[in-house]
Amino acid sequence: MHRASSEPCRVLVLDDEPLILLDLEFAVEDAGCKPLTALDLVEALAIVRNNAISAAILDVSLGQGQTCEQVARTLAAMGVPYVLHTGDLDRMDEAVRELGGTLVPKPTPAAVVVARALEPLAARQ
Repeated sequence: MHRASSEPCRVLVLDDEPLILLDLEFAVEDAGCKPLTALDLVEALAIVRNNAISAAILDVSLGQGQTCEQVARTLAAMGVPYVLHTGDLDRMDEAVRELGGTLVPKPTPAAVVVARALEPLAARQ
């Protein structure tokens, strides 16, 4: 994927906790990318449909029994790298484990989470 230097990479950030989302949003900006943030599954899927995403950071458990599975599968089908950012590694559903992606446990500093999400992009250049 080649893009003009004036167009920053776009990173989808999905987390149902506003403070974590905000922290990750700032870290994405600090990394020189444009954050596209979502607090829930519907919002994240709309972002994926309507934007060229370079990478993604997905909270696994979104509350109310929802997971990021549908978003992860959509991104995987598009060849977009993502990290699964979760505090529930021990309780993760088997289907989520099978999603692939890089597992990054919570708490991990936001800058580290973003760096892990962007690693596959650096490898492509």
